[in-house]
Parts: sequence; structure tokens; C-alpha cells
Amino acid sequence: MPQTPAPKAPRPKHDPLIFDPKGGMARLRAIMRALRDPDTGCPWDIEQDFASIARYTIEEAYEVADAIEREDMGELKKELGDLLLQSVFHAQIAEDKGLFNFEDVADGISDKMLARHPHVFGNESRDKSAEQQTRDWEAIKAAERANSGARGTLDDVALGLPALMRAEKLQKRAARVGFDWPDIENVTDKIVEEAQELAQARATLTQAEVEEEYGDLLFVMANLGRHLGLDPEVSLRAANDKFTRRFKGVEAKLAALGKTPAQSNLEQMDRLWDEVKREEKAKPE
Repeated sequence: MPQTPAPKAPRPKHDPLIFDPKGGMARLRAIMRALRDPDTGCPWDIEQDFASIARYTIEEAYEVADAIEREDMGELKKELGDLLLQSVFHAQIAEDKGLFNFEDVADGISDKMLARHPHVFGNESRDKSAEQQTRDWEAIKAAERANSGARGTLDDVALGLPALMRAEKLQKRAARVGFDWPDIENVTDKIVEEAQELAQARATLTQAEVEEEYGDLLFVMANLGRHLGLDPEVSLRAANDKFTRRFKGVEAKLAALGKTPAQSNLEQMDRLWDEVKREEKAKPE
């Protein structure tokens, strides 16, 4: 006789809030609690910890930045939701471990905003420039670091930042205590020095030592951006976009000739690259 299949386990009863399309923040948190429920939740969500989802948090932040750069507001709304989910996910893991909960996170950032805006929520005058407010903001942050027990100037510059962004923050922090070149000529001289050392290192040093010299050059280039009042990360993203756009232009010109880059050579592609550049510059603003 054929065996009777085992009955499926009944679905858990969920908070009606989960299915409320206008449930807002409370709905999202209820969904996350359900996903993390050790008995009835999603096995993948249950297995996650802070470290395992950290990379997703970083990815979502970059996708928010990408949507802003492309001025795609529909995509921005979705990406902000994805980033918000990451905050809720981390807070739920913390609550499950008895560390803190989402209310603690919200209260903490609210307290910080009050403390950092005494000209809005306190007795200080609002009659100040944006530059003065930036200086005041940095002074308040420095006091917060001192109260938190951070002793060294660079103690709390986050290790998980992208390297170029972290380089800029390290340099800014050191500059606050006077460890900085007085003018931009010193920076450009250092760039020449580091580039020469890198060129020499290729012939005489180990690969590890070449890597070190290359890192030194990148670090000074980040410092040059700071002295020029530029964000190195933004500048490099723009350069990436320009390279992508121009290379696609080269591919389009090759395609018109019935070729691919692999069927061409550097001389031809370089010539087409110059054509693309001239065409870009000839376009009206």
C-alpha cells in the first residue's frame, strides 16, 4: 500500500501587523522578529550574526550612494529601505543576544543629535556660518571621544572604511593637532618623491616592498585631495565613470568597424580613445 505522506507542519500564526501595508516601521520590525524566531523563522536569517551581514550593510550603503549619483529617486526609495532593513536586522540580533534593542539605537542617535545641535535644541545662537558650525561640530565630537575613553588622536577612525576614505579621515584627524604640511607644494613634492621611489622599487625590491611604496603613493594622493578641498572617493568615482564612458565609446567605434577590442590592438584603441575624448569636449555644455 502506498504510504500516506506526513502532514505538513502548520504555518505559525503571525502578528496581523505584518500584513498591514501601512504598518510602517512597526511592521518592518515585526517582520524581522518573525524571521529571527528560533522555532518558526527563516533558517538563513536565524543563522546570521553581526559579522555575517556586515558586508551586506556596506553594499546597501553604496547602493544608496549610487542611486543618489544617478538621481534615480524611485531606486533611492528602494535602496533606503534595504539600508533600513540592515539597521533593523543588526538591532534584532542585538536584542536576541540581550545586548540592546532598536529603541536603544534610536534613543542613542536622538541624544547625539540633540547634543551636537545646541544652536537648535539648546541655548546657543543660530547666528553662525556653516563653517563655524562645522568647527563647533568637530569640537563637540572631540569632547565625545575624550569622554568615551579614546586617548589617541586616531583611536576611533573606523577600520572598516574603504581604504581611500580611511586615509582621508586619518589625515584630517592628524591635521587637527597640527600634523600636516603647511602648503600644497609640500604635498606635490612628496608625490614626486614617492613616485620616484616606486619606480626604483620595481627593479630592486621585493613585491611586498613594492606594494608598500605603492601604498605610500596612494596615501599622499589622498592627502593632495584633502589640501585641494576635494573628496578623493568622489573624485575617483568620477574618474571611473569617465573611463567606463570613454571605453564604451571605443567599443562602439570598433563595433562600427565590425571589430571587438580583442580583435583590435592598443594603437587602434588609443586612437579611437582620443577621438572619443575630442567628441566629448566638442559637445555643448
